Amino acid sequence: MKMAIPEHPPNRVVCYIDGFNVYYGLRDNGLRKYYWLDLRRLTLSLLKPDQKLEHTKYFTSRISGGISGDPPWLKDKLGQKRKRQGDYLEALSLLPDFTLYEGHYLAKAMVCRKCNAQWRSYEEKMTDVNIATELLMDAVQDRFDAALVVSADSDLVPPIRAVRRFFPKKRIVVALPFGRSSAQLKQAATAWFNIHAVKYKKSQLADKIVKPNGHVLSRPEHWR
Repeated sequence: MKMAIPEHPPNRVVCYIDGFNVYYGLRDNGLRKYYWLDLRRLTLSLLKPDQKLEHTKYFTSRISGGISGDPPWLKDKLGQKRKRQGDYLEALSLLPDFTLYEGHYLAKAMVCRKCNAQWRSYEEKMTDVNIATELLMDAVQDRFDAALVVSADSDLVPPIRAVRRFFPKKRIVVALPFGRSSAQLKQAATAWFNIHAVKYKKSQLADKIVKPNGHVLSRPEHWR
């Protein structure tokens, strides 16, 4: 009589996506048409056959609405951007086993040292801290066997090293967004690879998404 050989359970994976890095990798390479990205489908396409996706965590910040005194053209431009992003985040919220973590933007006054011209810039805050916090908490609570970190932000090196030091059996794999790279992250991670643009192309949301209440979310025309 043959004895059944027990199967090994699939490796549990939690994915941590740095929205800022993914967005700028696409923008800087003229790939706006891929902004309407199904992040869960993308994550699943990056896994190995013996891996099981437990959860996808997306970290971003909502676009600022500007400040009092902004000219009408700027308010309109920011309003359109906020609407596109808002529809996208609403569409993502319908994905299973998916959580959105929001930081914020901080306005900074900029001055040219040569001509004294002034303008306003925005700096995203809290994304790297939020990723680090979730990564460490999930490791402590044993929620993954492998963490998939989609980012090229070298600020994530310390938490990755900490997880590898205190939980040596857990793997931290860095997936570098298209158009982005970080030598420090490559060295800190258990393994790393580049995400190719074709992965984005094959991981798009439906052009129209109907919410349970009947409201329709559509891919922005500006993203086609």
